[in-house]
Order: sequence, then structure tokens, then C-alpha cells
Amino acid sequence: MPWLGPLTAVGIVVLAVLVWLLFRVLRQDQLAAIMTKRKGSSKLVSRASYTGGMEAIPVVLSLGNDDAIYYENPDVSASFELGHIDEVEYDDENATGHSVAAGCRILRLRSHGHAFDFILTDADARQWSGSLPQRRAGEAAAAM
Repeated sequence: MPWLGPLTAVGIVVLAVLVWLLFRVLRQDQLAAIMTKRKGSSKLVSRASYTGGMEAIPVVLSLGNDDAIYYENPDVSASFELGHIDEVEYDDENATGHSVAAGCRILRLRSHGHAFDFILTDADARQWSGSLPQRRAGEAAAAM
């Protein structure tokens, strides 16, 4: 039975891949549930990736009717009040200077000296820029 060792190793790799795929599908279902929950109380809801350095964390990004921006996933629930956002930018590079994939844009929010980057599709970025226009520190906030 010299084939039992390699067969066991292949079985473990296949099992690991299946578990990874299961968690990925479950994560997508959880994000869809968050999007559905947010749609009733938000002006705009989309999927995004929050980037912290080189890591991209899938989130639901929403512009609430209560003048706050929410980013959520099953592990994180955070928000910004629009009045506390100093700058809004749309860019092709994240804060560390790395370019995003073709068809994507970065929504960068600066609040109290910290930058928060969210990767959006081009279409979603256009919708966000219509509801949350780009502005620099010291500029008056546009009516949102």
C-alpha cells in the first residue's frame, strides 16, 4: 500500500480547498444579507474592499440616510459621520502607492489625519462620487 500516503496527502489538500470555498461562499451570503438590511435605510449601498496596507477585506459600504457612512462585514461594523470626514478622494492608487486593478477605483476618506481606502468598481465609484463628491480639507462640504 505505498499509494496510501500520497492519496492521503491529496485528500487533505482537497478537503482544505473545499473548506476554503465553503467559507468564501458563506462570506458572500453574509455580505448579501448586510446589503439587504442596509438598502432600506441608505441612500447608496455597494460592495467594496477595505484596504489596510496590502490586505483587502470585503465589506458592504453604505451611505446612510442619517448622514453617516457605514462599512460592515460579519466581523466589522464601523461608521463615520459625514461631519467628521475631512477629505474625500477618488484615486487609482491606494494610500501606499499601489495601483488598483483595472476597472476599479479607490474611495479615500480622511478623518482626523487617518486615511481609509475602499476599493470600488468604476461603476460604483461613479455613483459614490455623485452622492459624496470629492473635496479637500478646508473646503466647504457640498450638500450631500
